[in-house]
Amino acid sequence: MSNEDLRTAADAVLARLVGDPSGTARLREDQWRAIEALVAEHRRALVVQRTGWGKSAVYFVATALLRERGSGPTVIVSPLLALMRNQVEAAERAGIRARTINSSNTEEWDSVRAEVAAGDVDVLLVSPERLNNPDFRDNVLPQLAAATGLLVVDEAHCISDWGHDFRPDYRRLRTMLAELPQGVPVLATTATANARVTADVAEQLGTGGGSDALVLRGPLDRESLSLGVLQLPDAAHRLAWLADHLNDLPGSGIIYTLTVAAAEEVTAYLRQCGHVVASYTGKTENADRQQAEEDLLANRVKALVATSALGMGFDKPDLGFVVHLGSPSSPIAYYQQVGRAGRGVEHAEVLLLPGKEDEAIWRYFASLAFPPEEQVRRTLDVLAQSDRPLSLPALEPLVELRRSRLEIMLKVLDVDGAVHRVKGGWIATGRPWAYDTERYAWVAKQREAEQQAMRDYATATGCRMEFLRRQLDDEEAVPCGRCDNCAGPRFEASVSPDALNAARGELGRPGVEVEPRKMWPTGLAAVGIDLKGRIPAGELAGAGRALGRLSDIGWGNRLRPMLTPQAPDGPVPDDVARAVVEVLADWAKGPGGWASGATDAQPRPVGVVTMASHTRPQLIETLGAGIAQVGRMPLLGRVDYVPGSDTAHIPRSNSAQRLRALDGTLTLSAELVEELARADGPVLLVDDFTETGWTMAMAARLLRRAGAKGVLPLVLAVQG
Repeated sequence: MSNEDLRTAADAVLARLVGDPSGTARLREDQWRAIEALVAEHRRALVVQRTGWGKSAVYFVATALLRERGSGPTVIVSPLLALMRNQVEAAERAGIRARTINSSNTEEWDSVRAEVAAGDVDVLLVSPERLNNPDFRDNVLPQLAAATGLLVVDEAHCISDWGHDFRPDYRRLRTMLAELPQGVPVLATTATANARVTADVAEQLGTGGGSDALVLRGPLDRESLSLGVLQLPDAAHRLAWLADHLNDLPGSGIIYTLTVAAAEEVTAYLRQCGHVVASYTGKTENADRQQAEEDLLANRVKALVATSALGMGFDKPDLGFVVHLGSPSSPIAYYQQVGRAGRGVEHAEVLLLPGKEDEAIWRYFASLAFPPEEQVRRTLDVLAQSDRPLSLPALEPLVELRRSRLEIMLKVLDVDGAVHRVKGGWIATGRPWAYDTERYAWVAKQREAEQQAMRDYATATGCRMEFLRRQLDDEEAVPCGRCDNCAGPRFEASVSPDALNAARGELGRPGVEVEPRKMWPTGLAAVGIDLKGRIPAGELAGAGRALGRLSDIGWGNRLRPMLTPQAPDGPVPDDVARAVVEVLADWAKGPGGWASGATDAQPRPVGVVTMASHTRPQLIETLGAGIAQVGRMPLLGRVDYVPGSDTAHIPRSNSAQRLRALDGTLTLSAELVEELARADGPVLLVDDFTETGWTMAMAARLLRRAGAKGVLPLVLAVQG
């Protein structure tokens, strides 16, 4: 077939894909150039083009043409289930049979594999986590690699640890690439890669260096987007602005927040103001996520209030706006998220409402970076000394890393060849491994530079789109003529008194429930602690209360400065003390509270016990004394630390390590034990904040075993 005939066939597939019965749809020149390279020349290609450019059209059209020529199925490695659902539907429109293998359809895996083997599947979408699953990696991946007609790596910036969304599972693609038969084309696509990330991805996929690969990098301007920044005094003003102006924004859209807590706060407030919105976070159940996506696609909601969990792959061409309540830490991540808007409409609004709490949140996420060398070496030593594979739950008690961070580290070590995932867990390979101190330091330095870029973006006086494009190394970046700095602000920063009062009331409403620990962590026997299973009812803390979360935009903003390691100790501030009293009053009158009048109401607290503290003893003692005075109950005493115990360095890494460090360090005075024996009801256990919940759990166990009828935790803040 001549190139002219191939182009005609490609345009015909595109017309079916976009639902154009007239058949007049035509590929962009760069789309055609990529398809030609894949289908006619069997080359590898890296496509870096703006969101909405039509990267999926390239691989679907190429798939149809390759399948007509007898090639095997296309394998698309794609990071998000939302993307998979959208792409399966798009493929069906073009007559392309697409199936998926991911964590949400395990019951279909065998049938999908049988369909692939029978040649009944044109496109198989695979989540990157599958690539590192032992059974899939050892039994399915080799067969796929041998039969694949086209390999597509979507959102390819995830391969690079220079990128904003590094995912170590993607590194497993090296194995698949190495096993592909000669001449199988490879396509990598992304919309959010600067020159450094592009070069890294090209190198890792074999699409750079001395290869004959095609690299197509286009201009990143989005003509439909009007960018703006609104500097508002505080979180209440930002919420009030949303309530007042949400209906002024075109169509339906997305309101991004930096934390789950903020997303939930904003959703609750906007609903109270009469807006139809839904929350979408990493904690949202899969079924609820899918419903929220469908509601936004169908314009049944004005907005989804979302974390970055709603990101790559969500495709709504007529999305009218993206508002960020809080600034992402990277201009590349910001560009990727705002790129959700304005794909199929002439005009979309993009607004950033930065907050004072943003930088504290950046610091928290930065703390989750690749662990220090000593922790990595400790993990490798533990694996090397084990005579069997260790699962994550078995390994976690033996190292000072939380499970999520431990898992990411192991995946990186797996790609580096130092460990291997097998059935039953992880093993050490014994291969030499070097900690790349220079590289990790350079990555951290780049993160700091990106954070500074976002500060500069928020205060920029020049074109905002040009600023973002230059951050992505777009050589064609020029002033857009549309943003607030080019064309003038389109929105005023004013808010109505009613909305502001309502926002202050919502954010100032104190009190969140603190769920007690009910199960001991697994693997405690490995660290010498004889505890397992469910915590006995007679040793269990009750549900507690906190004034706020450190990650929320209400009380979190007030509490964070008080509870940083650098903050000086001192008496509890009056406004904080008053708010704690309000929390107690709401707790007492709420469902099941001692003043609720319910038949199953819990007994009224009869005393206050405080937790010892090396850093904030005055804060905790004055808080406890104030609660005792207002509640007209005695201050019974304090849970102390055993003299000489090293409690200043109790790790906050994972549950088992924290319990190991806490074990045997808490003690009660004889006077407190006598008071507990006389107390005819539960006691309030007062502390400054709780992160893992295990200090409260161990203290409650000690108090209950000493005779306390119940223990109700009360803290200023919870982490998260």
